[in-house]
Amino acid sequence: MANEHKQNNNPEDKIVTLKESEYLKLKEDALKAKDSTDKVLRLQADFENTRKRLEREKQDFVKFANEGIILELLNVLDDLERSVSLAETHKEDLMVFLKGVEMILAHLYEMLKEYGLKPIEAQGRIFDPHYHEALLQVENKDLPEHTVVEELQKGYLLNERVIRTAKVKVSKKLEVSNG
Repeated sequence: MANEHKQNNNPEDKIVTLKESEYLKLKEDALKAKDSTDKVLRLQADFENTRKRLEREKQDFVKFANEGIILELLNVLDDLERSVSLAETHKEDLMVFLKGVEMILAHLYEMLKEYGLKPIEAQGRIFDPHYHEALLQVENKDLPEHTVVEELQKGYLLNERVIRTAKVKVSKKLEVSNG
């Protein structure tokens, strides 16, 4: 028993004998694994940096997305301020003031139309809850029931999506009273 090696139960202290080619292959595989781990860590860091950059860009986009329309609205604002200033200095010329405001309004409608805004047609149409909001009902013998009699507030579509329903007055059947 003198030639027997003491066996240690600790697996870390255990000596394993390998062929040199197997040892070199394991060493190569360990380097590849380390390289792969490094690549994964770099990719994770790149991904995280890209995610943060995209989030910042999205916040900036949201923050400044309306810049173009705001610049155009500033022109409308300037026109309105000039009209008010002229009206204050030439108080007697109401028709010129009105004409100026009408021109500004037309310019504003045209600008909004370019951005995809269009009014919802309501007057004389059959009530549609997707486009209209009935605020009042009135009896009317000349119109079919549920016809929009009056538009109280315009509704609008933005690129074919309702952004504000038209507030309307709708016809209803005449109620016959037994008397």
